[in-house]
Amino acid sequence: MLNRKAVVVLSGGLDSTTCLGIAADEGYSLYTLTFDYGQRHARELRAAEQVADYYQVADRRIVKLDFLRKIGKSALTDFHLSVPKNVHDGEDIPITYVPGRNLLFLSLAASFAEAIEAQAIYIGVNALDYSGYPDCRPQFIQAVQKVLDVGTKTAVEGAPISLQTPLLHLTKAEIIRWGHRLGVPYQLTTSCYEGAEEACGECDSCRLRLRGFKEAGLIDPIPYRSL
Repeated sequence: MLNRKAVVVLSGGLDSTTCLGIAADEGYSLYTLTFDYGQRHARELRAAEQVADYYQVADRRIVKLDFLRKIGKSALTDFHLSVPKNVHDGEDIPITYVPGRNLLFLSLAASFAEAIEAQAIYIGVNALDYSGYPDCRPQFIQAVQKVLDVGTKTAVEGAPISLQTPLLHLTKAEIIRWGHRLGVPYQLTTSCYEGAEEACGECDSCRLRLRGFKEAGLIDPIPYRSL
């Protein structure tokens, strides 16, 4: 199909940037959607802009969702809560989980995709090397795909939007190796929940990223404060 379009949910982090690289490699015309939801690590908004520049994304949108900050209940949106450091992986859902975040993101991505007649939505959720968030699991993605299939005009008229999650079942090292082969600009990305110029190296997101690069046999190109 000529001129296939994909909406990529782009945070400026490692996983979403890898998804953008994959969508580009698969020949899609790229449209990015980035969310300013009052996150502590707002530096990722600048990273997303730099990544979009790198891929020459002509149509990029930044959507403000301060509702997520107003409801709080997450260390990423409520600055009275501390970001956990050096916490061992466990089964509990950590306090960095943002209630309803990916559900809202995908709802708005679906709206954007319908408006521009895109064939796919890419989101960098991962259910292996991740923090245990419920909206990063296969069951969630399957449920959202069903909603898109029955709740969008394009699907009812025979042109359903495909929810693409190429990283869902990969380890962080596998994700990084794939992105490295595609030339994904990891030097432009940020993953640290603290949002400083230098990553802390201690939060859950930093630890998963560092472990992934180590297991991939590669050097993480961003600076760290504690290394």
